Amino acid sequence: MSEKLIDKVAIVTGASSGIGQATAIALANEKAKVVIAARRSDRLDELAKHIAENGGQALPMTVDVSDEAQVKEMVKKTQAEYGKVDILINNAGVMLLGAIDGADTEDWRRMININLLGLMYATHAVLPLMKAQGSGHIVNISSTAGRIANVKAGVYAATKFGVGAFSEALRKEVYQDKIRVTIIEPGATVTELTDHITDDKAKIDIKSWIGSMTALESEDIAAAIVYAVTQPLRVNVNEVLIRPTEQER
Repeated sequence: MSEKLIDKVAIVTGASSGIGQATAIALANEKAKVVIAARRSDRLDELAKHIAENGGQALPMTVDVSDEAQVKEMVKKTQAEYGKVDILINNAGVMLLGAIDGADTEDWRRMININLLGLMYATHAVLPLMKAQGSGHIVNISSTAGRIANVKAGVYAATKFGVGAFSEALRKEVYQDKIRVTIIEPGATVTELTDHITDDKAKIDIKSWIGSMTALESEDIAAAIVYAVTQPLRVNVNEVLIRPTEQER
């Protein structure tokens, strides 16, 4: 354990499981004060307890990132508690795969509202603070689906391509304010994402595909995030693409 992020304040959305949970732990291990945000308050309380028992500091907040008012309140509470926001990890997301024809369009709205709009709301809320500080780092979690669009992932890919476009435009807008922007694009990773797919055939297919290889673990992605946010201030790691060694596409 080192202390590369001592006195830094980080917000992690989607922190109740998977990559978000692993990232919150990894940042706390580097001595960041971590605001852990998600919808499942019981999971957040367990995570905060785990972090505290291991010498870290975590503040749980029950937040639905698709609700802009809740996101603004999250940032307001963080500022009130810690006085600043140094790092924002936009991790909250859902992967509701399925064919476009015959799809339940409510799945589309959920993905757009969480994967894209939620990320945008959080970014919008922290920017004034980061500009006033003269520093900050926004990390947006995308996917290999943000580079390659495949059958049964049309709308999911659309949200992740959108994350990429938004991130690059944001970088060009705020680099002179000394705000860094990083996009992380994981390949096949063992998380809960596949459990929420409503299309049974798509769920079986993606679980089979992930199971066909030695997939990434959430901790692998968390390590990449820690790498990006602990670089010297002159270094902006713009993009990190991470695939399992055995993943072809």
